[in-house]
Amino acid sequence: MRRIFFLFAATFLAGLSPLHAETLPLPDGVVAFDSPAGEALFLGAEARQDYFQLSMHFVTQDNPAFCGPASMAMVLNAIGAPRPASKMTLGLGLFDQTNVFTPATEAVKPSADILKAGMTLDEFGGMLKAHDLTVEVRHAGETSLDDFRKVAAQTLEDGDRFIVVNYLRKAIGQEAGGHISPLGAYDEDTDRFLILDVTRYKYPPVWVGAAALYDAMNTPDSDNGGKTRGYVVVGR
Repeated sequence: MRRIFFLFAATFLAGLSPLHAETLPLPDGVVAFDSPAGEALFLGAEARQDYFQLSMHFVTQDNPAFCGPASMAMVLNAIGAPRPASKMTLGLGLFDQTNVFTPATEAVKPSADILKAGMTLDEFGGMLKAHDLTVEVRHAGETSLDDFRKVAAQTLEDGDRFIVVNYLRKAIGQEAGGHISPLGAYDEDTDRFLILDVTRYKYPPVWVGAAALYDAMNTPDSDNGGKTRGYVVVGR
């Protein structure tokens, strides 16, 4: 079993290497997943169960405004939500950045509007709820670093729920605005979370300190009545 685990992780890491060579430079304090240090963090991480299902369904967002839909597709597939019909695959289709949109999600926010301006944390949570999932939306300004660390670590370890963060890139030294991506693992020894960044053409998945990530979430969310960004915990 241990050998299978290492092979699985190594396969995903190898698949990222060519992309990393073309991405933007990483700021100090942020560790690329496909680096020796990033690999060591993953292999020693205490909470990493969510990573396996998410990595099997990893996608890159189709355009600069679609980090939310890309993250939704990953989570819906990883969690085993009822799949969309597909004549091409014997009715066993997977979610993508087109069929995540349904009449119920359009009532939360039309896909045409997301294409122009992305989505807020509350809108992201509302669209997941529209897929009949159990969703907890937590604004960073209404919680604390300790609460976030505890909830995130427990979620990543149980394998049944998933956590997606909405944070301000420039707060961790990246370029530039708000972003949404799932978390894949937590390393307690270094207090770092693995962000499975869906903008693989821009940045690879990275390890970020818990405090830095919380501060990046504790920033004003665009067009959200003064509320902060934060995170979403989603389950069946």
